[in-house]
Amino acid sequence: MLRYSQILEVEGMNQAMPAVAGEDPAKNMTDLVLEMAKALVDTPESVSVEAYRDGDGTVLRLRVAASDVGKVIGKQGRTARSLRTILGAASMKLKHRFSLDIVEEGEAAEG
Repeated sequence: MLRYSQILEVEGMNQAMPAVAGEDPAKNMTDLVLEMAKALVDTPESVSVEAYRDGDGTVLRLRVAASDVGKVIGKQGRTARSLRTILGAASMKLKHRFSLDIVEEGEAAEG
């Protein structure tokens, strides 16, 4: 019978995910959020994601059409919380903090 540490080694979970040379983690996370959001909304062409450096982390600002804000947030914020959970898990893997802001398209950007 395999021990837990042996299973981790077999699955390759003991090591950090190797970064592809020249690839930007912020770009990967931006693409991840973009694709998830496009799958949720009625007007995927209006979805955009911008990355901003914020101290020791990166803020991803997700913009969607006004009619799609509810779909991205979900009932009692469940969908938004799920998006942030996925983002947090990927952040742990990349060892870089990412956070998600959801903005209605046309709303003035902060800062």
